[in-house]
Amino acid sequence: MMHNKRLVAVACAALLSVPFAVSAQESEESTSPFSASFGVTTDYVFRGVSQTDNGPAFQAGANYTAPFGLYVGVWGSNVDFGDGGPNFEVDYNIGWSKDLSDSWNLDLGVNRYTYVGSSSGYGNIDYNEYLAKVTWNGPVTVSGLLGYANDYSNTGAKQTYSALEASYDIGDSGFSIGASAGYTTIKEKANEWPRRADYYDGSISVSKAFGPATATLGYYDTFGSDASLLRRESDTYKPGVVFTVSVDVP
Repeated sequence: MMHNKRLVAVACAALLSVPFAVSAQESEESTSPFSASFGVTTDYVFRGVSQTDNGPAFQAGANYTAPFGLYVGVWGSNVDFGDGGPNFEVDYNIGWSKDLSDSWNLDLGVNRYTYVGSSSGYGNIDYNEYLAKVTWNGPVTVSGLLGYANDYSNTGAKQTYSALEASYDIGDSGFSIGASAGYTTIKEKANEWPRRADYYDGSISVSKAFGPATATLGYYDTFGSDASLLRRESDTYKPGVVFTVSVDVP
């Protein structure tokens, strides 16, 4: 299996595992500036692509949010990028979240993606991503996300990601439905392969809250001509159904 993160397109995820942005808003509603989350999933999917070779993952994160909106956090998961690849991903984030009105929120931050446990010949694939997210909280919660990495996977490639996400709470039932659509573009350095990769990802999901726990069943896929080519190289770009249970500790 090829090194997804290093050689080709991005391997990133929609609704189940986003260590950026969401944590800050949720923490503002808590009585404590500290929060944590724990989860288990049948597949760690990041922006439509499996990070665990279609296998299960155990995940945990912790955050601190200051009264003026500054937040810092750490999040981790096991990963599987093939022989010699890392065993764990540990992400560090820092940012600022501000309610612009009763309905609008702005979230600006930086994620540092780091990978642990690879063999010496695999290489360093750590990188930074700069993120901006705008959220409208109405009858339907809608968010727009823009991300940029100027040294994607430590290859010198420039990656941009844009996405639109929506969720709707079904009354007081504890059920909610969600959907997302994203677009990834990667521009490699001159005379290196691939020089460019572009593809779309999408998801639909249904969740049920049980107190501090949430169960989510989601369907994820990638689209576009480049996605079709990538599927020939790796099953991690193929569509799949994922079940996740997470617990939030306020």
